[in-house]
Amino acid sequence: MSLPDIPQSIITNAAFVPKTVHKRDIFSETISGSLEGIPDFPVVLRKLDTVPWYARPIAWALARKEIKGLRAVHGIEGCPALVRVDKTGLLRSWTQGTPLQLAKPSDPAWYRDARRLLRDMRRAGVTHNDIAKPQNWLMTPDGRAAVIDFQLASVHRRRGPLFRTMAREDLRHLLKQKRAYAPDLLTPSELSMLAQKALPSRIWMATGKRAYNFVTRRLMNWSDGEGTEDRIERDGPALRTALMAHPQVADIALSTYALPAKGVGLYAFVETTLDAGMLSSLAPQPRPEAMQPVTAMPRHADGSPRMDALDLVAANRLDELALLQEREPELAKALAPIIASRLNLTDRVLRP
Repeated sequence: MSLPDIPQSIITNAAFVPKTVHKRDIFSETISGSLEGIPDFPVVLRKLDTVPWYARPIAWALARKEIKGLRAVHGIEGCPALVRVDKTGLLRSWTQGTPLQLAKPSDPAWYRDARRLLRDMRRAGVTHNDIAKPQNWLMTPDGRAAVIDFQLASVHRRRGPLFRTMAREDLRHLLKQKRAYAPDLLTPSELSMLAQKALPSRIWMATGKRAYNFVTRRLMNWSDGEGTEDRIERDGPALRTALMAHPQVADIALSTYALPAKGVGLYAFVETTLDAGMLSSLAPQPRPEAMQPVTAMPRHADGSPRMDALDLVAANRLDELALLQEREPELAKALAPIIASRLNLTDRVLRP
C-alpha cells in the first residue's frame, strides 16, 4: 500500500489515534488505528516504548530489521509502506485482507500473484524469512496476495549463496501454504521442492530452533499451543459452583487458550457486576488464568452463550471475530466491550 498524497510533514507530525490492540508480547505491542486528521488511511503501530528494559535491545534489533526491510520493499504491490519511525516505535500502513488460514485460497491466480510478490521482493534483495506462518500472508479484497510482519526480514546487498538459499526457502514456504489450501494445484516440480528442505533450514531445525523455542517460550513467555488437557471438564465444575453461589454472578462461560509454554489456560467470562479482584477472591484453586467480568454475554436465541464468539475472544483471534461481526451486526454490538477488555493479547492459536 502506498502512502496517501499528503505532505510528509503532516504525516510525520500527525498524532496516532489507536483503535484496536491486536497482540502484545515482550518485544512489542501491535495496535491498529489512524493518523489524526487522516481517518481514511489506516495504520499499524508496533509500539516499543513500553518494552521492558531487558528486552529492548532485542526488540529494537527486530524493529531495525523490519524498518530496513520495509524501506527496501517500498512500492512493491502487496507490501506495507513504512510511514514513520520515532521513539514510540514504527508506524506502517494497514494492509486490508484476510489471513490465509481463513481465506484458504483455491484460485490459481492468488498463488501466481504470491509468486510475483516473492519475485519482486527478490529483485529488491529482500527475503521475508517468516512466511511459513499463514497469518503473515493475506488475500486482499481484490484477490491479490500480500505479506505483513517484516521483523525477521533480511536485506541482501549481494545475491550470493545465502541470499539464494533464503529466497528458495521463502518460495518453499509459499508452496507449503499451497499444499495446505490447494494441493491439487501443485506441479511435479513444486512437489519436488517441498520434499527438499535446504541444508541451513535442516541445521536450524536441529539446533537453533530448539534454542529459539527455549528463549521465546520459556524465558520470554511467548505462547505455545502444546498440551490440550481438558481444563473445562477438570476445573470448570468447582469454579462454576463457587462463583454462581454469589448473588451478583448471573452466568459463567468457559473457554481455553494457549498459555506461554505451559499448555492450556482456562478463560472465564463471568456475567456480573463484581470486579476482577472480587472474582479472583471467590474462585477456588486452581484459579483460571483469565477471569473477565462482562456486563452481558452474547447469546443465542435460546439464551445460551455464544461460545463460538467467546472462544475466539479467549484465543485473541481478531480476524475471525471481524468476519463473524460483519455477518452479524447485532452480535458485534454485544461483543465490542468484551473484545475491548479481553485479557489474552497473544497471537498464538490453540490447536486441539
